[in-house]
Amino acid sequence: MVDYASHQTPGTVVIDTGNTFLYLVLNDGQAMRYGIGVGREGFTWSGEQVVARKTEWPDWRPPAEMISRQPYLPRFMAGGPGNPLGARAMYLGETEYRIHGTNKPDTIGKRVSSGCIRLTNEDVMDLYDRVKVGAKVIVLPAQAAHRPSQGAPPYTASTQGPASPSNQPSATNVQLLSPRPRMADAQ
Repeated sequence: MVDYASHQTPGTVVIDTGNTFLYLVLNDGQAMRYGIGVGREGFTWSGEQVVARKTEWPDWRPPAEMISRQPYLPRFMAGGPGNPLGARAMYLGETEYRIHGTNKPDTIGKRVSSGCIRLTNEDVMDLYDRVKVGAKVIVLPAQAAHRPSQGAPPYTASTQGPASPSNQPSATNVQLLSPRPRMADAQ
């Protein structure tokens, strides 16, 4: 749990792509923060979606676009510990993007996916239990993220005290950054 200034409704998920964190807004001053893996170069995106459905130990069917790039991928993989979607998945709107677990925890904090957001299986199970179908998900553009050399961040999250109300995430300027908006995560 961290201090997090936001006027978003409790239950909203805010994904800070640039800093590889996911925040679940609890109230106007706190959030749960999880480390995440995000899209690699060319597969980043931003925007606003909703959690359309949730699945425990999801099956994985790579989309045609992914198979054309990686023809060695299986066409289907049943859910389970060896599945790249991990223990839980939350599907984002009508896209093929998901917030899901991973059986490769060393990828957390890295830019490795085809656009999906991945958490450790332990963290995705915790998030899954907290997030409701229909919850708003805001994916911030990577360049909006705070880096020490860039000055003030677009919002503030810390464990030291509440942030000012003027530094909060905004869904009004989100956009797709990748020419491949419907790709699902694989490896």
